[in-house]
Amino acid sequence: MLNNGHHAEGEPGNEAGDKTGNSACSPEKRKRVVRVWCDGCYDMVHYGHSNQLRQAHAMGDYLIVGVHTDEEIAKHKGPPVFTQEERYKMVRAIKWVDEIVEGAPYVTTLETLDKYNCDFCVHGDDITLTVDGKDTYAEVKNSGRYRECKRTQGVSTTDLVGRMLLMTKTHHSNIDKNLDYQQHTDNFGKGPKGHSPWTGVSQFLQTSQKIIQFASGKEPQPGDTIIYVAGAFDLFHIGHVDFLERVYKQSDKPYVIVGLHFDQEVNRYKGKNYPIMNVHERTLSVLACRYVSEVVIGAPYAATTDLLDHFKVDLVCHGKTEVILDKDNSDPYAEPKRRGIFRVIDSGNELTTDTIVERIIKNRQLLFEARNQKKEAKEIAVFQALKKREEEKMKEQQRAMHIKMGMCLGSEMTEEEKKAKIHSEKIDRELYEYVKEELNVVKILMLGAAESGKSTLVKQMKIIHSHGFTMQELISFKVQCSGRRAAQPGCTVSQENF
Repeated sequence: MLNNGHHAEGEPGNEAGDKTGNSACSPEKRKRVVRVWCDGCYDMVHYGHSNQLRQAHAMGDYLIVGVHTDEEIAKHKGPPVFTQEERYKMVRAIKWVDEIVEGAPYVTTLETLDKYNCDFCVHGDDITLTVDGKDTYAEVKNSGRYRECKRTQGVSTTDLVGRMLLMTKTHHSNIDKNLDYQQHTDNFGKGPKGHSPWTGVSQFLQTSQKIIQFASGKEPQPGDTIIYVAGAFDLFHIGHVDFLERVYKQSDKPYVIVGLHFDQEVNRYKGKNYPIMNVHERTLSVLACRYVSEVVIGAPYAATTDLLDHFKVDLVCHGKTEVILDKDNSDPYAEPKRRGIFRVIDSGNELTTDTIVERIIKNRQLLFEARNQKKEAKEIAVFQALKKREEEKMKEQQRAMHIKMGMCLGSEMTEEEKKAKIHSEKIDRELYEYVKEELNVVKILMLGAAESGKSTLVKQMKIIHSHGFTMQELISFKVQCSGRRAAQPGCTVSQENF
C-alpha cells in the first residue's frame, strides 16, 4: 500500500493550467518564485517522463511544460503514437506539472524562456536533435540557463514499443532467455553502425527509493470519500486518465485508491503478451497521476469484504469495459454491489491498451522502426563528435601542461644543470651515431644508459649479462670497448667487470 497524496481543488499549483505564478504575478512575487521550463514530445508518456518532470519541479517552485505539435514531431523525429490533444491532456495529469504550453517550439530558445518568465530549462542527460542533427538546447546551454537531470534507467519509448510488438507472455520477466526479444532489440533499438547511449532497449529495476520519490505519503483526512478502483492500468494512457478524472469528481473530497493486479493475474484475464509493463512499472505510472491518492501493489482480483473494511471504502468504481469473472467464475464486484457502493463510470474515452498496440503494429515496418533507427543514427553521430571534441580538448590540455612544465624547468635550472643537460644531449647524439654503426649496443641503450654514469652502465651490463646478450655479443662488445678505451681515456670499463 502506497500513499500518494491527493490534490484538493483550489489548492495553488495543483491543477495543471493553474496560472499561479505566471506573468500576472507581481514583480516582487516573481523574484521569490523559481520558474522552471521543460519541453518535449511526451509521446507514450511513461514513468521515465514523469520522473524527469519530478526532478525538474524539485529544482524550482513552479513547473511549466511545453508540448510539441504533431507536425513538429513528424518533421524532426517521425510520427507520434498519440495525437497532440491526447499528449496535452496526458501531461496535465502528471502531478508535478503546474502549467502546460500547447504547441511549444521544438527548439528551445531564450525567447521562449523569457516569454514565460522562466529562470532556466531542465532536460534529461540524453540529447535531443533537430532534423538536421543540431542540439535543440544549444542556445540555452550557451547562455547558462540549462539544467540537467538524470534519465530514468530501464525504460524508453523504444523498449515499450518493442514489448508491444512481441506476442509473448514473458517479455519483461525473462528477457535474457527470450530470443525473440533479443532479435527485436537488435533490429529496433540499434542501428547498423553502432549503439546510441540514449536510444535503446533496457530493463527496469525497481527500488524502494524510487517508490518513495513518487509517493506523497498523505493519509485520508476526516470527511474524505474513499474511492476504490482496481485493474491492470497497463501502459498508463489517456483512457486511464479520463477514467480516474471522472472517478475523482465523484466527490468533493475524494481519496482515490488504485489496486494494481500482479502480472500473472493480468495475463490470466487479458492473455496475449499482457501486461506490457510489469507491476513495478505500472505502480510508478499510476503514482504519477494527480487524481490518485494511494496504490495497492498486488491487489486481490475481487473487491473482498476484508479489502473494503481495511481501507474503509465508501465507493467502488469500474469503467464500462467488460468485467471478467474470477477464477471460480464469481463476480469480483459482488460484495460492493451487495453493499450498494458499486458504480459504473463512463470515462467518455474508448481508448484501450489494445488500441495503442494496434496503432503501433499498423505502423511497425513503415514508420516506427525506421524512425528509431534514424533517430539513433543522428545520436551516434553527435555522440562521436562530442567524444572527439573531448579527446582533442584533453590533448590540448596535456600539451599546455607539458609546455608549462618545460618553462618551469627551464627557469629553475642552474648554470651547472644547463651545462649538464647540454652535455647529456651531446652524449645522446654521439651514442645515436655510434648505435647506427654498432648494433650490439642497442640493448644497453634501451635501458637508458645514455643518461647513466660509467659505474651504472657497468651494473646494467652485469644485470643483463646472463639474459640480455649471447656469448658472441659479449665477446664482440668487450673487444669494441677495449679498443675504444685506448682511444678514449675516459672509458674505464675493464674485462674484469664482466
